[in-house]
Parts: sequence; structure tokens; C-alpha cells
Amino acid sequence: MSDAPTPPATGRAWHLLSRPVGWPEPTDFELVETEIPAPGEGEVLVRNLYLSVDPYMRGRMSAAKSYVAPYELGKAMQGGAVGEVVASNAEGLAVGDHVLHFYGWREYAVVEAKNAVRVDPEAAPLSAYLGVLGMTGLTAYAGLLRTAAFKEGDSVFVSGAAGAVGSQVGQIAKLKGASRVIGSAGSDEKVELLVKEYGFDAAFNYKNGKVSDQLRQAAPDGVDVYFDNVGGDHLEAAIGSLNRDGRIAVCGAISVYNNTEPAPGPRNLARLIQTRGRIEGFLVGDHYDLQPQFVQEVGPWIRSGELKYRETVVEGIENNLEAFLGVLRGDNTGKMIVKL
Repeated sequence: MSDAPTPPATGRAWHLLSRPVGWPEPTDFELVETEIPAPGEGEVLVRNLYLSVDPYMRGRMSAAKSYVAPYELGKAMQGGAVGEVVASNAEGLAVGDHVLHFYGWREYAVVEAKNAVRVDPEAAPLSAYLGVLGMTGLTAYAGLLRTAAFKEGDSVFVSGAAGAVGSQVGQIAKLKGASRVIGSAGSDEKVELLVKEYGFDAAFNYKNGKVSDQLRQAAPDGVDVYFDNVGGDHLEAAIGSLNRDGRIAVCGAISVYNNTEPAPGPRNLARLIQTRGRIEGFLVGDHYDLQPQFVQEVGPWIRSGELKYRETVVEGIENNLEAFLGVLRGDNTGKMIVKL
């Protein structure tokens, strides 16, 4: 247990000032100096060390009704974070403990102990609990194995495959006996990473040609499972290449998050009749019962090096917004992390 430093009187936090229309602008946000309160009964004060920025946060900046409440204007935003307890008024958590919680986008957070999960920095790097061993990892695991009902011998296509979720989906599929794993990404460098480091059988740069054509070339025998992080033309292409009884798990649709008009839907949905195909959306929050199984199975793969992961690390709370915008642009390889 370390001797945690005495927290300062104030800390910085990002506030949402106005709801973005289309692409978020820096003027929609403000980095604010706020007072740091003492923890109340059953609470701890955490000095955040690593913050997560994720595509779903764009949806929370809108007032539209969704599966999670919108960010409140003029208040600190939220997101995954890992930090060190610097003051405790709760049983079971002591100063010096490291915890995972959901009060990111700020330097210090008062967290109810029941909403903080102790993590072990000896078992894995702290940043891994925001990615490969955290919510993104469980998203990949649950979406592939439960929602898409992956089985040994399946051919799998993953869009956004160099991202935190996609790269793990492809590797888990390979480790569990996929016949072929294909990924799409937005640069030739990411395509090379997918094949050479992550072990994908084939990959293509979606900017280099029509997605449907490139997918047919990469998967001439079709696909049994499509894990969708992108939507748009990727979803339409996957439906076009779907085999009999194929399954599509819809995790995200980053290609349309900043659209101001509704994106057109796939034009070939009737093909699902021929293939008896299935499309199902999912949220990781519905699958937390898989967490123990996930850690038990994936943890050893990470320690042995069988499952590889990358992080893109941005330094400083002042760069939190730019890191988030970078995720929307696709600047990151693997999980985007902000290190404080």
C-alpha cells in the first residue's frame, strides 16, 4: 500500500457547455477548475491516473433518448477511469488501493465505494482495466460468443478491427477455432497490424475501394459471423456476404455518429430471408454476468501473450477532448487512453 499524496483543494474537470450538432467543436466543452470535496459516508476520493474515451460518449452529448442518460450541461462528464484512493470514508477500501470506476473526464473523483471495483496493478497494467480486461474486452467477448453465437469453424468478419473492441473480437475468434477471420480498418498500417500482429487471415483498407467488393475478395466463401462496429456500407456488405444461418452482432455504428440526417439503411435486407440470417444489437451492460468467465478465460491469454493488444496513450487532462475527437476520427490503434 503506498502513501497517497494529500489531494489539492481544487482539480480540473471537463464540462459539456452545449450539445454538438454534427461534429463536436471545442467550443462545446470547457476544462473547469472545481473544488475537491471530502468523501462522505461510504465514499472514497480517487486521484484518477488513467481515463477512457470511447465512441459511445458522442451519443451522451446529445439530448436524444438512448440506453444511457445524456451528459448534463454545465456538469462534469463521465467515463471509465482507474485511479488511486487518496482518502477513504468507506469500509473495504483503503488509501493506496487502486480502483476502477465511472467518474472520468476529471482529475479527482468522489466515488461511492459500492461503485468502485478494486483492481490489482500487479496482475495487469492499470490501463488494461479500461480496455483489454475492462468494458471493451467484455464487449468483444459477449458480442462474439453470446450475441453472435460464435462456434468453432465459423468464418468471421470484423469492422473497425484495429480498434479496442474489434482487435479483441478477431483474436478471440482465432483462439476459439474460427476457420477464417477478416478485418477492415482505415489505413494500410492498421491492415498490416491486423494480419502480422493480431493474426487475422485477411484484412483490407475500406478507403481503398468498395467495401462489398473487398469483402468478397477477402472472404470468397462468405462469412458466418459479422461483428459490426461501423454500420453503413460495412453492414450492407456483410449482409451481401452472409452465409446460410449467418449472425450479425451490432455493437456500434461509428460511421454515422456525427450525421445530422439519418443514414440510409442497408438496401439488401431481403437477403436475410434467403440466408435465414439474424441481426441483433447488444449492450455490454446486459452481459456483466459473463465478467468472471471473461476474466478467467481471457486473463491467461493476455499473460501468455496469445492475445495481444495496443493502446494509444495521450498525456494530460488538458488533452482529454482531443483524445476523444481522435477516437471519432480513427486516430487510435487499440484502446485510446488518457494518462494523467
